[in-house]
Amino acid sequence: MDEHGGDPARLPSPPLAPEQQLALRPARPEDLDAFFEQQLDPEAQHMAAFPRPVDDREAFRTQWEPRLNSDQNIVRTIWFEGEIAGYMLSYYNAEDERTEVAYWLGKNYWGRGIAARALRAFIEAEFPAQTLYARAAKDNVRSLRVLEKCGFTTAGEQTGFAHARGRETAEYVLRREPDHSTPAGL
Repeated sequence: MDEHGGDPARLPSPPLAPEQQLALRPARPEDLDAFFEQQLDPEAQHMAAFPRPVDDREAFRTQWEPRLNSDQNIVRTIWFEGEIAGYMLSYYNAEDERTEVAYWLGKNYWGRGIAARALRAFIEAEFPAQTLYARAAKDNVRSLRVLEKCGFTTAGEQTGFAHARGRETAEYVLRREPDHSTPAGL
């Protein structure tokens, strides 16, 4: 692992080719098993930092089912070449009075351009004219790059308890304005 939390062997992975199939669809209860398995990976937990890891499948389902049934959340499963690669999630942050987006991508799908392509599609489909916010641990360089590719810019910094790391961790809060156009070719 390099100083930025990335595995140097994964960095030169080829980008996602346009002909490779990527789709978003509404998440369903049967997707939760794949989400559960993906979030068990210790390296992925460390990079995501803030979600509370859950090692019990039923507890995970209990935690996730309200998200799937909430009117304030939008959850989309990321399909890549016929497999569940991860998810996109939006939620209303009542404390800060704003909509935030988050995503999870299974480790097997890292470094291939999938997250940026899926996030762009999610934003275009669900939030074409809305200011959005996202968060990422300051040392999660890959996630920060995905967000930047999708038009997010740093709006502030915070520190919070990162459950997966067991300590306080600094994070960036990022904002994307609705009139932002994504750079061509990304």
